[in-house]
Amino acid sequence: MSTDTAAVRHIGKSKRISGANVPDNIHNNQVIDQCKSQLNSAAIADTLDSLGYHNQVVHPGISALDPALILCGFARVGLYMPIYHDDEDTRVYEHEIALVDSLLPGEVIVLVCHGNQRISPWGELLSERSTFLGAAGCLTDGCVRDSVQIQELGFPVYASGKNPADTKFRGKMMMSDVPGEIGRVPVSRGDLIFGDPDGIVIIPASVVGQVVEKALDKVSAENTVRDEIRSGEALVDIFERHQIL
Repeated sequence: MSTDTAAVRHIGKSKRISGANVPDNIHNNQVIDQCKSQLNSAAIADTLDSLGYHNQVVHPGISALDPALILCGFARVGLYMPIYHDDEDTRVYEHEIALVDSLLPGEVIVLVCHGNQRISPWGELLSERSTFLGAAGCLTDGCVRDSVQIQELGFPVYASGKNPADTKFRGKMMMSDVPGEIGRVPVSRGDLIFGDPDGIVIIPASVVGQVVEKALDKVSAENTVRDEIRSGEALVDIFERHQIL
């Protein structure tokens, strides 16, 4: 068994962290690198479909700040609610700061704003801190600000838009490391987030290893099909042979 295959088959196992069952894959940067270099969202989505997971593609509307950057890593989830004031008891940033400071290498912070585009829960300074910690990116159905600085930093951010408005007076993270839903797809800590110019898919933590291994096989088969198309063979014959299109 190759080292890469062994790494893929290892993911999905769990250990206890701070009283919660958390997949070991949060540390598996080798698998993240393999996904970023060899996979794409379409191959992953098709693979999930083949295994019976038909609701793993994030609804269109969330896109990359920089389309050249692939988003790939293991989810850490924060849930926001709207607010309409600020005072000394609100402590609007407390949970957000704690979640960012706790990020591990290879993790993607997923900020669930329930489609609230009044707020930008992500900006330059959070990107700077996350980059230092080795985090893999940010996914949010809210907006993002400081977009030029974030692009210069090269930190992958996928958001529903740009908005200079802060969360203060408008929204607060209330919980973290709990299940949520983003773009009509459930998401929990340890799920694998993958985003590219075509869209974003979320692989449940329990099947990450199986999905990645099967998706790699699919990509290899697609390469064969591409070569046969370029050699001039008819699609009907190629499809009958490989059942791939």
